[in-house]
Amino acid sequence: MSGTTMLISDGLGRSAVLRHRAFKPIAVGMSRAPEVVVKAQPSAGGIQDPLMVRAARGEKVERAPCWMMRQAGRYQKSYRELAKKHPSFRERSETTELIVEISLQPWNSFKPDGVILFSDILTPLPGIGVNFDIDDNKGPIIDSPIRSLDQVKQLHDMDFSKVDFVGRALGQLRTEVNNQAAVLGFVGSPWTLATYLIEGGSTTLYKTIKTMCFSAPEVLDALLTKLADAMAAYIKYQIRAGAQCVQIFDSWGGQLPPREWDRWSGPYLKRIIASVKAEYPMVPLTLYANGSGGLLERLSATGADVVGVDWTTDMADARRRIDSNVSVQGNVDPAILFASQDAIEDAVRDCLRKGGGHRHILNLGHGVLVGTPEEGVAHMFDLSKSLTYADVAQN
Repeated sequence: MSGTTMLISDGLGRSAVLRHRAFKPIAVGMSRAPEVVVKAQPSAGGIQDPLMVRAARGEKVERAPCWMMRQAGRYQKSYRELAKKHPSFRERSETTELIVEISLQPWNSFKPDGVILFSDILTPLPGIGVNFDIDDNKGPIIDSPIRSLDQVKQLHDMDFSKVDFVGRALGQLRTEVNNQAAVLGFVGSPWTLATYLIEGGSTTLYKTIKTMCFSAPEVLDALLTKLADAMAAYIKYQIRAGAQCVQIFDSWGGQLPPREWDRWSGPYLKRIIASVKAEYPMVPLTLYANGSGGLLERLSATGADVVGVDWTTDMADARRRIDSNVSVQGNVDPAILFASQDAIEDAVRDCLRKGGGHRHILNLGHGVLVGTPEEGVAHMFDLSKSLTYADVAQN
């Protein structure tokens, strides 16, 4: 595979040598990480990186890029119509053509600055030997909940043939979006994935896994370490396939007291991020944890490039608490999209102003809610494109 080598800077005084190679689709059925390396272009000379990538790295940009968590989903009529024809969520999230079509629905409607892969945090689990199902009413169901060290030892390294549809979809999305927006991949954090594996599905109490923190710490540590290494490999796979940014969802990290987060989530997140950054220092990694108001300093110390902030924290407070060399993402209340255009504009302007005019990716503080009017989503995206940092500062 031919290519060229160039030195690029991330705007923070760091530099990296990247080898540029032709972009090729991943071969079907590949059981190891693909050899494809995405073309990560510098911001000076050649093709410019998408706005979101540059903002995440801390480069100077005129406005905050905008995308929304769960921007592809049931609130869109086009998604509901597709779901009628393909009622199985796993079919929709594990069929390349459907993944691409659903991921592009918000792109075709709103032209966000980020197009995130339509998938699920449990999607890679079969790649390490865990079978699961998703019930429309009960949610995820794990066939054999993990409670012993022997069960952990039965898990194996990631088999990428189990997620080849993800690789193909990311490659197609890069082609379709054509660098006009960033293509995002994502994974679940070790702690969040472990809650499903140990509890056997969704939970509101986290009783079994929290008990294991004290009753079987060696089992939990072994499982979290296995998941950390698997997710690091999965992130690298997504980058090679075409992802220009990757978000890590520590969705249930906010359920841990800070002291316990320091033991059972933080170290494994750092393990993932260090592993990925060793190979792909220029690909931004975002870390989001719902209910993380008490963890912001800890999240920013993991090595992530961007910290997602939920809507319960004032963005000005978050900006003060998060390291100045780390970008922020968020944090408009998702419910505001049900309100008037004036209310949406007021919320967006407030978030942008408190974001500080630099290193800010505009987003909701959580995912788009079911039933959200598409007009509200469209208005927020339109605002994001029209409101420059200079305009927000002036007004």
